[in-house]
Amino acid sequence: MKWLLQRIFAGLAAVAVVAAGAGALLGMQYSGDPAPWAASTGDDAAWLGNAWVNGDRDERDIAALLPRLEEAGFADLYVHAGDIGADGTVDPEGYAAAGRFLDTLRAELPDTRVLGWLSSTASGSSLVEDRIDAAGRAALAAAAGDVVDAGFDGVHYAVYPVSSNDPTLPDLLERTREEAGEDAVMSVDAQHVELIPGLRLPVHLVARGERYWSAGYLQRVAEQADQLVIRGHGTGMPFTSLYGGFMVRQAELAVDAVPEDVTLRFGVPSFGHEGWGEVSAAESVATATEAVRIGLTNAGERRESVGMAVYVLDDTSDEDWRAFREGWLAPGR
Repeated sequence: MKWLLQRIFAGLAAVAVVAAGAGALLGMQYSGDPAPWAASTGDDAAWLGNAWVNGDRDERDIAALLPRLEEAGFADLYVHAGDIGADGTVDPEGYAAAGRFLDTLRAELPDTRVLGWLSSTASGSSLVEDRIDAAGRAALAAAAGDVVDAGFDGVHYAVYPVSSNDPTLPDLLERTREEAGEDAVMSVDAQHVELIPGLRLPVHLVARGERYWSAGYLQRVAEQADQLVIRGHGTGMPFTSLYGGFMVRQAELAVDAVPEDVTLRFGVPSFGHEGWGEVSAAESVATATEAVRIGLTNAGERRESVGMAVYVLDDTSDEDWRAFREGWLAPGR
């Protein structure tokens, strides 16, 4: 019995040493000077909550929002149009008042597209049970078509979690393209890319949840989309250095996997209210922008179709907005 306990403790100690070493290596990624060209090219975006299109916000709210939109020159806005039901339907009441917001944006910022953000969060593996079954995917694609018919320029899907190699997400995108039309913009919230091939499997067993996609699956989804956004929050990294290193690697891996004709963006965690997600002291606007710039620098040449996306603009403080401006929109100025 004593021998067995010694072996168990020795094994745990070895795992701790490996984890500590891996953490140190990850933290070391967050170092170096980003190139001057690794900054905004004008292909950025931001998320906005449902209140802008469900009637809760009025003209004064929209007028107050415009200065930040004008300053950033966002190419796209992901405005929450509704939650995805278990049967794939989306309640149109969620965006029933979208006309006023869309009309104002088109008049004031004609170059900014507005996409309907459709979301769903579940648990378990989507390889065991389809996140959205075939009938649900047909219904969701039709609902996305209705969102576009209501005046949105496309849809932004945020379906979590989706297991790596799950064929139903590419199928949903293909169905949506048929329903929404070729001119509609198709955007996808992508899960983080595994830092090491195969890492997602042990993480899934330990965390009992899907956290990562393989680079190959990211590329597969990209083939059916116009845009991919890799979140800057929900990383699970406990320290700033680890979070920075994690985002550096996300930038390097994603740039290598996603074709250049697909817009690639990285999320900026600028929220403080838990209603938007788990708040982490390690995840910040300043660290995210710096890390992505380092990652892009490490990846090599400047790529025009890369940007960052502010999550979420409704809850972005003046301090976080300044960090976004100084860290990404106009660094060094």
